[in-house]
Amino acid sequence: MECAGAYAAFDGVDSPITQSFCLGLLEELTPSTLDTLEEFFFARGADVHHEVSPFAGIPALELLCSRGYRPLEISNILYRPLPRNAVVSASPSKSPITVRAITPEEAPLWSSISARGWSHDHPELHEFLLDIGVISAGREGSTCFIAEYNGAPGAAGILCIHQGVALLGGAATVPELRRLGLQSALLEHRLNYALEHGCDVAMMGAEPGSGSQRNAERKGFRIAYTRTKWRLVHPA
Repeated sequence: MECAGAYAAFDGVDSPITQSFCLGLLEELTPSTLDTLEEFFFARGADVHHEVSPFAGIPALELLCSRGYRPLEISNILYRPLPRNAVVSASPSKSPITVRAITPEEAPLWSSISARGWSHDHPELHEFLLDIGVISAGREGSTCFIAEYNGAPGAAGILCIHQGVALLGGAATVPELRRLGLQSALLEHRLNYALEHGCDVAMMGAEPGSGSQRNAERKGFRIAYTRTKWRLVHPA
């Protein structure tokens, strides 16, 4: 549902998609808005999760604290311009790494690689990742990519394009093929794909100080802001 310029999504009690988006950005956050959003989630048996940009302002964060919310997650949102006719540096021609967009028939393969990569650190999300992977692969406006090492699929990532903005997400590498350059190659390929399809800016999220952030910064990304996720536990 939409409420005061924010969106609330319910996808199951334990789904990481069950949360609000754009809280306090388009309209000032008020107790009444939080009352409505909390009822939306609590009525469905879920905790309340809000991803909050610092541009929502200090008063919004103070209000969350006053109502018992606690920070749960921190992530950096990074961006870089994509100048016309630019080319992001590509891997050497003799590299054992190749990156390509998947075919529709490869959606289960892409989903399995993505799930293996992500669930190594978050095993509780394995089944969810398998399900959402197939949905992501079929989503209009999204293109899924696989990076292979000597022909073996080892990393997965997705690119969503909207009004000239390229959103890079879902990048994950299977444990046995990490630290071989798959993520860097996957990032380069998706940026060049975005350039070819008329995008003029790219964005992505990363854990602060992570390898993903360092990869992005080496490719010209800069931090736009650091967002936090806040949780209010279901009163039951």
